Amino acid sequence: MNNIAIIRIRGRTGVNGKVNDTLDMMRLYKQNGCVIVPNNPVYLGMIHRAKDYITWGEIDKETFTLLFTKRARVAGNKALTDTYLKEHLKMDAKTFIEEFFGQKKKLKDIPGLKPYFRLSPPNKGFERCGIKKPFSMGGSLGYRKDKINELIKRMI
Repeated sequence: MNNIAIIRIRGRTGVNGKVNDTLDMMRLYKQNGCVIVPNNPVYLGMIHRAKDYITWGEIDKETFTLLFTKRARVAGNKALTDTYLKEHLKMDAKTFIEEFFGQKKKLKDIPGLKPYFRLSPPNKGFERCGIKKPFSMGGSLGYRKDKINELIKRMI
């Protein structure tokens, strides 16, 4: 079972109440926020409801490692360090990432970890056709498959 990376592309203005609640349940409070969720029917239903405000795809281990080591934050907005992981989980980041992709650990197993990653707007901007069109039509929204990894790397 793969993990899915979800990035909020559009802001809060004019968002339907149900869609807004769904985005809040996924912890996508702000534009350019990213969450990693398991690929299961519950999250797929949430993704379907919020599809006009997010982009998503399967994240690979290399991109997750980059995202986790550079953008993970703990309480107090402090960067997540190997020292913090060894103190609370008795393992380093590399071991945790291996176990995370082996479905043995979850992000919520790290005490104090913020359940989302804040990203910058992408280097060289979004796709040409605009922010309100689906990725399949050259836009920024919707399902990207493995192309989500390129976008995340441009946003880190």
